[in-house]
Amino acid sequence: MSAKKSPPAPSSDAKPTKLPAELHQVAVDGEPHLTTNQGLPIADNQNSLKAGVRGPLLLEDFILREKITHFDHERIPERIVHARGSGAHGYFQPYESAADITSAGFLQDPKKITEVFVRFSTVAGGAGSVDLPRDVRGFAVKFYTEEGNFDLVGNNIPVFFIQDAMKFPDVVHAVKMEPDRGFPQAASAHATFWDFISLTPESMHMIMWAMSDRAIPRSLRMIEGFGVHTFRFITAKGVSRFVKFHWRPTIGSAAVVWDEAVKISGADPDFHRRDLWEAIERGDFPEWELGVQVIEEGQAADLDFDLLDPTKLIPEEIIPIRMLGKMVLNRNPDNHFAETEQVAYCPSHIVPGIGFSDDPLLQGRLFSYLDTQLSRLGGPNFHQIPVNAPRCPFANNQRDGLRQMHVHKGRVAYEPSQISPPSAPRECPMHGFRTHPEAETGEKIRKRSDTFADHYSQARLFYRSMTVPEQNHIASALAFELAKVEIVGIRQRMLGHLALIDPVLQQTVADALGMSVKESVKIQAAVAPRDLALSPSLSMIAKDPQTLKGRKAGILVTEGTDASTLQALLAAFSNEKAAVELIAPKIGGVTASNGSAIAVHHSLSGAPSVLFDTVVILASEKAIGDLVREAAAVNWVRDAFGHLKVIGYSPEATALMEAAGVEPDDGTVLLAGANPGKTFVRSAKQGRRWDREPTLRSIG
Repeated sequence: MSAKKSPPAPSSDAKPTKLPAELHQVAVDGEPHLTTNQGLPIADNQNSLKAGVRGPLLLEDFILREKITHFDHERIPERIVHARGSGAHGYFQPYESAADITSAGFLQDPKKITEVFVRFSTVAGGAGSVDLPRDVRGFAVKFYTEEGNFDLVGNNIPVFFIQDAMKFPDVVHAVKMEPDRGFPQAASAHATFWDFISLTPESMHMIMWAMSDRAIPRSLRMIEGFGVHTFRFITAKGVSRFVKFHWRPTIGSAAVVWDEAVKISGADPDFHRRDLWEAIERGDFPEWELGVQVIEEGQAADLDFDLLDPTKLIPEEIIPIRMLGKMVLNRNPDNHFAETEQVAYCPSHIVPGIGFSDDPLLQGRLFSYLDTQLSRLGGPNFHQIPVNAPRCPFANNQRDGLRQMHVHKGRVAYEPSQISPPSAPRECPMHGFRTHPEAETGEKIRKRSDTFADHYSQARLFYRSMTVPEQNHIASALAFELAKVEIVGIRQRMLGHLALIDPVLQQTVADALGMSVKESVKIQAAVAPRDLALSPSLSMIAKDPQTLKGRKAGILVTEGTDASTLQALLAAFSNEKAAVELIAPKIGGVTASNGSAIAVHHSLSGAPSVLFDTVVILASEKAIGDLVREAAAVNWVRDAFGHLKVIGYSPEATALMEAAGVEPDDGTVLLAGANPGKTFVRSAKQGRRWDREPTLRSIG
């Protein structure tokens, strides 16, 4: 069925605007009406009911509650989104007191250590899907504070696809496997996703991020995290400021290239989960710094976008990040199901000193997450599951319910009460949570604020802030995904959106698709895109830390491998705090040149070079002939070179490099002469050789 091209129409309870920021597809005479489950026709399926266009959502909105409630209960017991997850225990410790911006207890004392449980996840796939699809990564942290649990539930991307929670079921239904055929699994490269995106201009900023390298991270230990929404920090004196949360990995951020992601998914579907587990087991504990961008109430009005809009970010060049403390993950779960699967995060779980904004997507999440947990975890007592239980005392008059584990004593389960004992819990005005007082006025209305209407300026900002390799990767990802869309009109519409983001990007994608930009659907932007000051901090490559810490090297050894060169490499990698794994043609290992036995971690057939950040071939003269005839060995080298990795090789391995078609460059290091380990490490620390890519691929 083709999209209805009726002119955009506002809801009946809002005056028409010349050009609404969101698209409304309306039924014309004789066409079916969108209704609630009770048959009530719906006038506006794009906006929640708010107290004024920038006000909070209203509990009265039964249409939103019905839609979200049904969505929350669609899958039992697996999560509808974020089903594929990996978790770890750890702790958080502040650097100094943050009392000047918040009264939150866990941020007051640099000696105070707060236990945490973190869950990382993909979004689109089921629990049995692979770790490395192109997808957003969830980044959820549960702080077990002395004032109760604080759940910071975010992603590895600082913005989102939609501006209003009313649309969350729609974007997820669009990206999940298509309901008639049950595929594709864990992939956005299909018609229903791009159909929705092409009709939702507010998604354009997020699409730039999702098509970037951020969506195929090298490791969960190397992703940044963001709270996405605007929150509040409130001091003991009641002073409120807006904040944006950031997590920064101390070893830097990194990604794989797309061909590498595809091959990793086949070689090791559990690549990220295994990497996190093994790093913690060997004592290489992942670390992140927690920071905030602090926005004074008066500052918010001076920004060139609406702070309540979850499709927008604040460049660090405008408001720097203040680092508050460090999180360390130092213990793996004892049981994946009991902890990683049963952990329940809710944005509504906050502590005194932290509050919400009127972001309409956040406001919907405050309802949706709790509603989902009631379904997934069997009722209202999911907080009694050990991984969810507060570490501080908790008491109230809530009783019974499915899976009640506590044996409550006494005859009183209410208050006020004259007959309850002195030990009964009472409200605490001095220390209890208080919502920040904020005046709210406005009509009850279903309408998007005009301040949310600029959908292209920040998408342009992100794309143009990338390095050339990153821009090429975005174009390549768009070409790959849109090539999977069999409906020409959707591709034409997306090319129209790309023209508003960057004409060069539009042309590059069109060429890759074999289409002409003249075929593009002309998109009329609600607000003409602007050229904003670039933000280099958005680029991963631009801030590459050039380190081997936390990275993994693969060394291919053979019978007769030079023992001294191997020992020099192992020592050099150890000094750089890099992990090393040895690979041999067979898992039984080999004998070195000095007669010593070399035990290995993998056989060549089970450890392709995609599993490593940098590789070395230490072949001997008597073994090189067999390697050259072994397809797995040739592909091992060819893939490493194609994935832009630094390759070290012994003089005897030159024949294998030639068999793989490798043209030597500054990323291929001949291991000869004194200090071969030091020489190689100096080169490997510089990371991928991006200048090699144009010789191998047309657009990355």
